[in-house]
Amino acid sequence: MCLSIPSKVLEIDENNFAIVETLGVKRGVSLDLISEPVNVGDYVLIHVGFAMEKIDTQYAKECLEVYQKIADDMKSGVIPYDA
Repeated sequence: MCLSIPSKVLEIDENNFAIVETLGVKRGVSLDLISEPVNVGDYVLIHVGFAMEKIDTQYAKECLEVYQKIADDMKSGVIPYDA
């Protein structure tokens, strides 16, 4: 099973390669597999270095809030976590 967390596009270069940010982590991804235009500020879902889908900004922000809550609950012990 694959879980993709929404990533915000920060930069796009002339080769259709983007720098995205996911929960504070920046990485580079290709935008070549997305058929619609992607702009700085858009949110995308990523799989193995490729943006696979552009998603609605409001939906992305709602998802990120849920993921952050889960991470916070794991750190505080509300959700047990065994690494």
